[in-house]
Amino acid sequence: MAGIRPSQAYLALDMTDTAPLASLATDLTGGRTSGLRFLDDAGTLAIVLDVTGLAEPERKPLEEKLRDALLARDEVTSVRVAMTAEKKALTIVAVGSGKGGVGKSTLAANLAVALHRRGVKVGLVDADIYGPSLPRLMDSEGTKPEAQGSKLVPVPNAYGVPMLSTGQIAAPGQAIAWRGPMAGKALEQLVDARWGAVDTLVVDLPPGTGDVQLTMIQRHKPAGAVIVSTPQDLALIDAARAISLFEQADVPIIGLVENMAGYACPHCGGVSDPFGRGGAEAAAGEMGIAFLGRVPLAIGIRLASDGGVPPAAGTDPAGEPFHAVAAKVADWLDARKAR
Repeated sequence: MAGIRPSQAYLALDMTDTAPLASLATDLTGGRTSGLRFLDDAGTLAIVLDVTGLAEPERKPLEEKLRDALLARDEVTSVRVAMTAEKKALTIVAVGSGKGGVGKSTLAANLAVALHRRGVKVGLVDADIYGPSLPRLMDSEGTKPEAQGSKLVPVPNAYGVPMLSTGQIAAPGQAIAWRGPMAGKALEQLVDARWGAVDTLVVDLPPGTGDVQLTMIQRHKPAGAVIVSTPQDLALIDAARAISLFEQADVPIIGLVENMAGYACPHCGGVSDPFGRGGAEAAAGEMGIAFLGRVPLAIGIRLASDGGVPPAAGTDPAGEPFHAVAAKVADWLDARKAR
């Protein structure tokens, strides 16, 4: 070994013995490396780094940390890191309704926030192409998503739920007058984005049973669907149509939520039921699907939502109904994974 420069010490080593380097790489990356080998006698090292599940800001620092540690070894003169990532299948929870005006978007936003607070790596898609309201509900109006290559990067927010919506792309108040194929393409861009560590998407569908719902089912089949309805018969008739669409496409119904169920007078405390009560729960029983809970018609929910503060993000009692629904959805998702 006398007279050999440290940077060339590899010449006196058995170059097939890469076990120490592989062990170092494994320890540094938590087992994310493979395929370590020398490419030549000059000490050029190649290694594969699996970055599946890591967000974009996490990948580069891990690569640099690995590269620096390997370059610190005398036998290594340069390092070529090939980063790979499996395209993981996202678990999609569709939130739908048979008609508009039943509080579907409010439920979708709070469901996503509540799931996040339970530890679910969740993202939110506003697929209500023609009437996007999630930017207001999630306090992200005026923030446009960036693009990396051909894919959009979801917009972060204060509630830990990255989100994409056509409402973040179109000008405020601008009418979105797209025909079916255009709307389907927009949905594709929103769902097939750079979601990073997210593994579950809550997708707020437009009301009804039209092109966007069909595109979702055909291209990004949901793992299950949550149906939102108010208690009155007219809303339940349309909710049954939405349930029928998902059942025909073999999309499981996670359950039915009764929204705007009961109004407590802020002055006398008396509770009235302007839209009726128990209709959705009774309908769920008749159709043999789960009843996920009811959300009251409360001024606190309305004020918080208009202010871009989902009630599920705080500790106010207004958020409790959403957490109760999220607990049942989380249990359903856990049971699905266990099958």
